[in-house]
Amino acid sequence: MIVSTKGRYALRVMIDLAQQPPGQYVPLKEIALRQGISMKYLEAIVSALAKAGLVSGLRGKGGGYRLTRDPAQYTAGSILELTEKTLAPVSCMEKGAPPCRRAAQCPTRAMWAGLDELIQGYFASITLADLANGSVPV
Repeated sequence: MIVSTKGRYALRVMIDLAQQPPGQYVPLKEIALRQGISMKYLEAIVSALAKAGLVSGLRGKGGGYRLTRDPAQYTAGSILELTEKTLAPVSCMEKGAPPCRRAAQCPTRAMWAGLDELIQGYFASITLADLANGSVPV
C-alpha cells in the first residue's frame, strides 16, 4: 500500500482545519500557503472532502471551509479511504473484490488478511484530533 499525494494532502488539509478555531471558515488561499499545495490541486481535494460531508464551504467575504464535526469524530482511516478508495495491501482484500479463485489453497491469504486488519485498525485508532495535537498513538 502506498498512500498517494492526494491522500497525504487531504490529511494535511484536514489537520490544518482542525487547528483553527471551531466553526471558523478558512479561505483556501490561506491553507494553500500554509501547506504549500497548489490552489488547483487543493480545490480538487477540498471538493472531494465537501462531497463526502467532511467539510463545508461558504462563498464570499468571510468564506472558506471548515470541518463539519469535532476533530475527534474523524479518523485517519476515513479520510484516507475517501481519497485512496482502498487501504488494502493486496487486491483480494479490497472491499467488494470478487472472490479469489485461489482463496481456499492460498498459503498467503491469512498473512494478507492479518496485515489488512492491522492497517485498518491502526488508521481507525488515530483521530484527526490526535494528528492536530501531535499525539498519535504508537
